[in-house]
Amino acid sequence: MNVYTARQAILDRKQRVVAYELLFRDGPDNVYPDIDPHEATSKLIIRTQLNDGLHAITQGKPALINFPEESLHSEMVKLLPSKQVVIEILETAKPSEKLYKRCQSLFHRGYRLAFDDFVYKAEWEPYLKFVRLIKVDIQRTPLEQLSTLFEALKTRKKIKLLAEKVETQEEYQQARDLGFNFFQGYYFCRPEMHVSKDIDASYLMISRLFYAATREDVNINEVVRYFERDTGLSYKLLRFVNSGSLPIVEEMASIKQAVVYIGNTQLRKLVALLASAMAVSHKPRELVRMSVHRARFCELVAMHKSPAMQEAAFLCGLFSLLDALLDKPLSELLYSLPLEQDIRDALCSEQPSLLRYMLLTIKSYEEGHWYKTERLASQLRMDYKQIEHLNLQAMLWSEQYQSLIQPS
Repeated sequence: MNVYTARQAILDRKQRVVAYELLFRDGPDNVYPDIDPHEATSKLIIRTQLNDGLHAITQGKPALINFPEESLHSEMVKLLPSKQVVIEILETAKPSEKLYKRCQSLFHRGYRLAFDDFVYKAEWEPYLKFVRLIKVDIQRTPLEQLSTLFEALKTRKKIKLLAEKVETQEEYQQARDLGFNFFQGYYFCRPEMHVSKDIDASYLMISRLFYAATREDVNINEVVRYFERDTGLSYKLLRFVNSGSLPIVEEMASIKQAVVYIGNTQLRKLVALLASAMAVSHKPRELVRMSVHRARFCELVAMHKSPAMQEAAFLCGLFSLLDALLDKPLSELLYSLPLEQDIRDALCSEQPSLLRYMLLTIKSYEEGHWYKTERLASQLRMDYKQIEHLNLQAMLWSEQYQSLIQPS
């Protein structure tokens, strides 16, 4: 499935691009859809941070993301690395003790906060110590009416001002002369579309995973089984682990290791976000079925030949079709995941290894190359009949997977 994000450049006083604002889109038309703002923010974060990652869209520059008040109080902000984002508090937010405490908490956790479409009122004064950027819509607030704002910020040297909706050379020059630090608008550029691929997990699978993850006595093995049976969920889990919001102390060799690593609290948050923000869509079921089939086949071979490798073998098969699912080079996709080097090598290099022979064997069997399959099987110290038997077991297992995700 294609997913769409727009980005609009933010420039400094020398007209250099210093950041991008990310804007939700639900199709190829470069317009904001009729959608609840909280849902838009949820989907934007899931589709960017848990797919390509923010860095791929902004080329490492900070990303400004709109946060309506409901999103601000949710846990989805924890998916975003504090150093990569600026949280825009929308003009619909109302001053309250709850909002104040939330801004204070985010500020002390290292997040940079911005006020969007800001109009100065004395009731916002206590919040200004947490804010590093104020955006002013110069079409809604004429430049000649900004004296109150500039007076209020005169002693707050850490707050920068951004003029948005700059549409003419004259407006840019006026805003620059007034002392604005940053600029955004059609005078410089219109939002640019970014298109990427997303693998949506099935609604039924996410529902069951949500139930398993939110029970008081979480059964880790049950949770792991759900992740293992859906390529999209597995990919998003490992992207979450590698998102920059959690410290990585070791590379992951299995789904179970990743689930245990993030812990029950983070697991529940991730699954809840996926359940609330991911849209049900028609995913390429045959490709996903094949990847699950390969994963089980490689795992079965490892169980016979090297039991310690069976989880790495499962991942090797599971991600072997990721390039076809996401229309990107496999090496690029694997680089974004915290996988052990042995798994990456088996998938992307010609270097001989037990993992690579497992993968080549099932590929050859799928293509109907009897002689080549037998030759590769000999590298595993197996024969064609054994491969055939394990393939049948893997096929039955993957069919159980198919029946699990398809509602009756």
